[in-house]
Amino acid sequence: MPLSRLAALHGVATSFSPSPGRTVAASDAAVVAVLAALGVAAGTPDAIRTALTARETELRERLLPPTLVCWSGAPTAAGSDHGPGAREPAPGADEDGRAPGEGPPASDEVRPAPDVNSHGVGENPAVPHENPAAPPHEDRPEAGENPPAPGENPPAPRGDAPAPGGSPSVARASAVGGSDSSDSSAGVAPPQGAPDPAAPPGFPGDSSLAAALAALPAGTRLRIRTEQGETRASAEQLPLGVHELEATAPDGRTARAHLVVAPTRLPAAPGRTYGLLVQVYSLLSRRSWGMGDLGDLAELTAWAGRALGAGFVQVNPMHAAVPGAPTDPSPYRPSSRRYPDPVYLRVEDVPEFAYAGERDRDRVRTLLERAERQRESVLNKGALIDRDAVWELKREALELVRDVPLGPGRRAAYCDFLAEEGEALEDHATWCALAEVYGSDWQQWPAALRDPRSAETARARGELMDRVDFHSRLAWLTDAQLATAQRSARDAGMGVGLVHDLAVGVHPGGADAWAQQEYFAAGMSVGAPPDAFSVRGQDWGLPPWRPDRLAESGYAPYRRLLRALFGYAGALRIDHVMGLFRLWWIPQGRPATEGTYVRYDAEAMLAILALEAHRAGALVIGEDLGTVEPGVREKLHEHGVLGTSVLWFERDWDGTGLPLPPESWRADCLATATTHDLPPTASRLTGDHVELRDRLGLLTRPVEEERADAATDVGEWLALLARLGLLQGTSGGQSEDSEEAQIQGLHRFLLRTPARMIGVWLPDAVGDRRPQNLPGTWDQYPNWRLPVADAEGRPVTLEELAASPRLHALIDVVRAGRAVETRGGCGPDVLDSGPDSGGASPRTAPPGARPD
Repeated sequence: MPLSRLAALHGVATSFSPSPGRTVAASDAAVVAVLAALGVAAGTPDAIRTALTARETELRERLLPPTLVCWSGAPTAAGSDHGPGAREPAPGADEDGRAPGEGPPASDEVRPAPDVNSHGVGENPAVPHENPAAPPHEDRPEAGENPPAPGENPPAPRGDAPAPGGSPSVARASAVGGSDSSDSSAGVAPPQGAPDPAAPPGFPGDSSLAAALAALPAGTRLRIRTEQGETRASAEQLPLGVHELEATAPDGRTARAHLVVAPTRLPAAPGRTYGLLVQVYSLLSRRSWGMGDLGDLAELTAWAGRALGAGFVQVNPMHAAVPGAPTDPSPYRPSSRRYPDPVYLRVEDVPEFAYAGERDRDRVRTLLERAERQRESVLNKGALIDRDAVWELKREALELVRDVPLGPGRRAAYCDFLAEEGEALEDHATWCALAEVYGSDWQQWPAALRDPRSAETARARGELMDRVDFHSRLAWLTDAQLATAQRSARDAGMGVGLVHDLAVGVHPGGADAWAQQEYFAAGMSVGAPPDAFSVRGQDWGLPPWRPDRLAESGYAPYRRLLRALFGYAGALRIDHVMGLFRLWWIPQGRPATEGTYVRYDAEAMLAILALEAHRAGALVIGEDLGTVEPGVREKLHEHGVLGTSVLWFERDWDGTGLPLPPESWRADCLATATTHDLPPTASRLTGDHVELRDRLGLLTRPVEEERADAATDVGEWLALLARLGLLQGTSGGQSEDSEEAQIQGLHRFLLRTPARMIGVWLPDAVGDRRPQNLPGTWDQYPNWRLPVADAEGRPVTLEELAASPRLHALIDVVRAGRAVETRGGCGPDVLDSGPDSGGASPRTAPPGARPD
């Protein structure tokens, strides 16, 4: 079919498999609409033929795809005419040809591609799509957030059906379902017949440098300008970075491409470590202004590192929210992912605030009194966290701060920040200033202002320069306090420090969507296809990036985003990491069933990720819960991306269906008992989560069945703990049947696994039973607005956490478990960070562990 062929050549799927042995065709209307969003007219048979001819001609005649990838140490084109050649050294280069300040040559190590025919980590090759034995929909984890649709709140982003990806920047054809692509990180093809998620079926080739050079005509001359400033005539032994490659064929044709040279693997965890997981807004101290802030975070990291021996603290996305009342409290649908939210600022820690009172003491005193009342309403009067009220207070205070002149050193630091951020910050601050005048949805602004590059926008920026400067300064202050929190963590001895969270996408009316319009697919939304657990599919309301525009730019916006986040992170968690491979696009105005998958160049996305993580010396954790197509987890593991394993979903899905014994868990992961989208552990142990969903009318089965299933689930886990001798009572003398003892036992179990990172959900440490987010709800439940609380629902401050006997008893369990490991209790393989550690196991979390 011409339409199917045209779609394949643009990375657009025409079918998907929601369950084993079942293939569902995407509607022609959906395929045509998605192609239109990619700039391809396919509305009529004539248009399809014209577009197909144009695309085939383009691919046949072009010398290079727009972006190429070379993994450090990988061969270029073995046996090709483009062997080693002379290079023109940069001024000041040493005898090895390296530019000043450039590190040693890239490693010559070549790693073979993983055997994706073997049973993969967290996946069942016999059941590659869904697992009928998986936990019920009501209790499964969700990948991020439940962005509201008009009148309702759809389920959260999730680990959806198969998620392999592809590339618009490729050069050769591959067979459907096969492995004809020559790509595999180090120039080694995947095993025969294995699906390659980085080189999708039916797509024209791959983005590997070796494949591209092999396809060039004999005698083609290369010229490579490295980002270090040198010029080379060979692709051999290139330094890490994003370079510019120019090829000139003997017939005079020329082509340019971005060349990403990346380390084969991301940085590894510094030995085995444990840490805390917390939603920053929920962690109030006696100094907070009604919600947790960056001052609280810095205090938490300093205390957890020094007093508890923690190695990291994982937090919610700190992205800038869309302004306006009421503000969407979800951190997973931000205005900007690149810039942080100033609502988290600790106002008193801004140096200029100390001098604001000299100008208006009464106003400052009034603000502090209002802030105290706001804090007390949450801590002592049962009020919910109110971001709008908190931001109103902080904005007033920061307006006063802005009137205090910066000292010479502070002024120089601010100017440096403006220069480093450049146009991106100017765009962000301009959007914020315009939003104060015209509202927070740029699509409703006057037509001329919808274009960030228009003359009218430039004129408005000049007229609003005072407000643009204000929002630029807020970005600077927030960035500085985030960096302070990370320094606090490292100074306290944390090997990792802060683990930041990268949301799947951004709000369509927000700053990023306005400033980066050329990179977003107009009229499209990201979601998930229909399956057995969500027959209507899901629409998350997030515009997708266009893979073709990303490739043409050398992934510039993606690179800038990662670099910004890594600037104050020891690790980065990527929500719905399968989105690096492909995303489900839905035409706006259509139901989620009327969508289709669009492939991304996973090889390029992973290479950029590896490069920026390497530069920052940071880890990467991929949220890979749920149904994941064979090959995706293997590809992530190959490059050192840690996975995510949640205890309740780790079962022997290939055999008994019982809880997975600890020795069978994968090593390269962050292992936890729960997450922000799941019931706290106390709630699951007591069955409170079932009663909560029943009260809210969220159950799809009789409550008796839900209770019975929940009790069976918990009972099987407790039975395993008992067999392993992990239920030992508590230091307070409570029996092993107590909820607190069971929570401790579950964490002892996590320590028995080889997981490199163990995460303790901070509310679990004090017996909190309220989930931070209840997927499938909006007004029915106070998502993202609850403070950390004890078993009775009483808010617990940071100061009280630090003195909590229950918290210290749980941490003592974790630290004692780590001491046993140090003496050899878990075996030497646990601490091995080599490329083959944590490899594929046939008995770990299945594709359906979190069916969505």
